[in-house]
Amino acid sequence: MQHRCFGRYWGLKFKSSFLCLIAVGLCFSPMLAQADFEHEVLPFLEKHCVKCHGGEKTKGDVDLSKIKTMADADSHPDLWETVSFVLEDREMPPEDEAQPTEEEVAVFSKWYKNDYLGKIESKPGIFQPRRLSGPEYRNTMRSLFGFDLEVNVVEAEQTITEKSLVMKLLPTDPPGASGFVNDTRAARLSTTIWDQYSYLADFALEQFSSERTGPLNSETAEKLVRDFVPRAFRRPVSEDRFSGILKKLEGKSGDALEVALKAELKTVLMSPAFLYRGFLMPTDPKRKRQPVDDFELAERLSYFIWEDMPDRELFEIAGSGELKQPEVMAAQIDRMIASPKSRTLAESFGSQWLLLDQIKDQRNDPVNLKALKNQPLDFLHYLFAENRPVMELVDSKVTFANDITAKYYGNDRKQLKRVNKPKGVERMATPNQKIDLITSVGERGGIITMPGVLAMNEGPIQRGTWMLRQLLGEHLGEPPPDIPPIQSSSKGKNLSFRERFEQHRSDKSCALCHDKIDPLGFALEGYNKAGDVIRKEPTKKKGGIEKVSKVDTSGQMPNGKAFANFTELKSILMTDEREKITRNAIEQTMAYALCRKLERGDRPTVDALTTKILDENGTWRDLIHGIANSVPFRETLNVKKTLAK
Repeated sequence: MQHRCFGRYWGLKFKSSFLCLIAVGLCFSPMLAQADFEHEVLPFLEKHCVKCHGGEKTKGDVDLSKIKTMADADSHPDLWETVSFVLEDREMPPEDEAQPTEEEVAVFSKWYKNDYLGKIESKPGIFQPRRLSGPEYRNTMRSLFGFDLEVNVVEAEQTITEKSLVMKLLPTDPPGASGFVNDTRAARLSTTIWDQYSYLADFALEQFSSERTGPLNSETAEKLVRDFVPRAFRRPVSEDRFSGILKKLEGKSGDALEVALKAELKTVLMSPAFLYRGFLMPTDPKRKRQPVDDFELAERLSYFIWEDMPDRELFEIAGSGELKQPEVMAAQIDRMIASPKSRTLAESFGSQWLLLDQIKDQRNDPVNLKALKNQPLDFLHYLFAENRPVMELVDSKVTFANDITAKYYGNDRKQLKRVNKPKGVERMATPNQKIDLITSVGERGGIITMPGVLAMNEGPIQRGTWMLRQLLGEHLGEPPPDIPPIQSSSKGKNLSFRERFEQHRSDKSCALCHDKIDPLGFALEGYNKAGDVIRKEPTKKKGGIEKVSKVDTSGQMPNGKAFANFTELKSILMTDEREKITRNAIEQTMAYALCRKLERGDRPTVDALTTKILDENGTWRDLIHGIANSVPFRETLNVKKTLAK
């Protein structure tokens, strides 16, 4: 997931050719703090930038010729924030260009923060109906029918197989603009997906029929319809709709009734009201903006926290009209977080955000892989479900381990209770147990130094990039395809990877990114590719004499803060970088909850939540409550409902 809504970085290719021009130009007048976009900013863009970024020539895929008004500028919030950051950090203009004075930078910062950001109104986004994602559809079908749609698989302990028929048949949803797969508004409903929905509906209804006890007659059929249809649509339905279904069942019995009932229920399962979220939400055409109704609010809550439809309790409370009462809403959120179903926050949201699906095992051992993947998931679930502070993501005195990952935790592994294996099973991935970090707290603690996370990012560049993008929210561009490989040491020299890399990154354009990436990544050089701590420094022999090659884990942050090792870096992350990490966590959680890329109107909510979490050392539960009670979550802009075809 490469996206950050208010990202600092648009990529090297774009920045080098475009931001340098804007950085110089937008600081040209001390009157800019009071000026408007059309009269002061636009003329400069047209004079200095549109030549390379407008019309037929649009470097960086940005066409500035289309930005003519303040309204146009409002639709590009990433642009102005990027300019602000690169100016304040002195990343732009390049060193060989004329540099703005401190006063000029201060003027632009004042304009951006006071006149541009200061006038942002908190408002909801457009929540158009969107198709259920694959995981949402799987979970919804399970809750609706009471059983999983699974294939019969003979699974050995040494293998990891996908049992869900839904996930096997439906194409994998690509991440939307938000970076999450539940952002499906632009995803097309292809004929392939439609055919799979049809097959899955038949499969579910066949199983539903053969589990059912007792004879099917007109009375039981009507009872089933009246229970099934409102739950499938996630809101009450009119009596006319019930009548239309029941009329087609009249006068039938036995197999004929069974066939007719299945046909009607399949029609429900294939309807947009089931396959799309928000399709039946009533809107007032006289109002451009309105609160969502209780059933839409219940649906938003359940798919946010559970990735699933509302359960009966939430559905009934929505029907009572009491869900929007603050104390009722708070109680329901707490109940949902406490439910085992909230583990999807870790397995779906957390895994996508932190790229945990990329965890791999060096030896391709399924038992090891399962242990490496489950460890961060159990840790995230602990943070989300047990009301832990947001910043414990980076530094925690608690972790989860089993007999496979115990080796990474020294004497702390002695806290693990022995798990007896079933007779005849030689190897198995045992459940994780929570342990306190005492002797290994300096080397471990938090998500960054978990062995699976370290192993999926094998080298310092991958590790630094992962921290910047996933934790600090930096939007780094992809490296150019023509970067030469890092050269090996020349004959007679014994250079470390870091020393050889210093030669590699000597290009100024490369250094722009690597000044941020490298300190973070090389701080983790004390861990090997498998994620284990390097206890002994590597040695090399020359002329029969052993030569020690020290691992250099020191570095300096862009703000000048120096550190000697990862422990000291983590202290900097917990203090100097605390606001960035907190803000990014809020933005990612909010984008997942809203199923869309964040917009300018979401900024006040992000700012308010960031301040609250920072001031109160807020928890993940505080964050979830804050998002669920925010304007973007509880209101909507009215537009004509359209479906992605």
